[in-house]
Amino acid sequence: MLKRIVQLFIVITGGTIGYVYLPDLFELMGMTWPMLVQASLGAVLGALILYLLMFWFVDYIVDFLRWVEDTLVRAPAADLLFGSLGLIVGLIIAYLINIPVQQFEIPIVNQVAPIIITFFLGYFGFQVGFKRKDEFLGMVTRKDKKGDEADGTKEVSSVDESLIPKEKILDTSVIIDGRIADICETHFLEGTIVIPQFVLEELQHIADSSDGLKRNRGRRGLDILNRLQKDLPVNVEIYEGDFEEIQEVDSKLVKLAKVMDGIVVTNDFNLNKVCEFQNVQVLNINDLANAVKPVVLPGEEMKIQVIKDGKEQNQGVAYLDDGTMIVVEEGKNYIGKTIDVVVTSVLQTSAGRMIFAKPKSLEKAL
Repeated sequence: MLKRIVQLFIVITGGTIGYVYLPDLFELMGMTWPMLVQASLGAVLGALILYLLMFWFVDYIVDFLRWVEDTLVRAPAADLLFGSLGLIVGLIIAYLINIPVQQFEIPIVNQVAPIIITFFLGYFGFQVGFKRKDEFLGMVTRKDKKGDEADGTKEVSSVDESLIPKEKILDTSVIIDGRIADICETHFLEGTIVIPQFVLEELQHIADSSDGLKRNRGRRGLDILNRLQKDLPVNVEIYEGDFEEIQEVDSKLVKLAKVMDGIVVTNDFNLNKVCEFQNVQVLNINDLANAVKPVVLPGEEMKIQVIKDGKEQNQGVAYLDDGTMIVVEEGKNYIGKTIDVVVTSVLQTSAGRMIFAKPKSLEKAL
């Protein structure tokens, strides 16, 4: 259908050109036909000539138009809206600038300069509107809130805002980690879960990696997203926008959190520090895991299975269900056995919690 429309447009364009210009050519050639005949013949010849000249280029034109159509259809509505508004503002400014420019008597200035000014200001206007749309949306939102306060609804709006949880923006590491799904299932994480499009692209890139370990991690992350969206009682939204001027995904996450006034959810130590430095709220899954680990005090007894020997002589190593390592003094002889131990001390390090214990049987012997 599109190909037929393009061909019809070419025929109409060729006929119009032939109708306007070919009668003059006929007169130069000495043809004295009536004007109506010359115009009709010119329209037919113009349509036929242009159709034949453009015959081999029709498919390329159709492919280009379909590419433009697909690009516009896939583009988010906000991108098109603010890009168009920026283009309109740029063209208006160019028109106002061109009025005095056209008053110059220099031909090059008053003829060429307006074209250049219009092109560049239109381009810059579109780019500014397209790339800064999130900030413009934030400005509109803040103005609406101020308007509510001016109308006397400040108390109501402040109460409502305090009750509405902020959006939680997930980064790639916390999705691959997988514990975020269990946390959402227990209803400890409130509010809308936001998955940025650039995080999805990074996950897909990892899932398509030639490295087997990376590929499995990427596929696990995609499985976790499917579980969040289909099986869990949480609202999951995809953020379609992007910050093309920023290259790093972590920097894009921080920027998005500022624009949306949201909270970044991660288990990346470095991203955690960057968010804190830039006054962006952050939830670290590792901090949560350390906080909910059972408290163990010196003198308590527990039953453990010694798995391997430790670094020091005669030491054994065991693990709790949450992964906490237990160093058992004089426990090397109990490797592979389940024994009762008494906690002697607890050490909290940046890597986690470490428990030191000794076999209960040795304590009784002493």
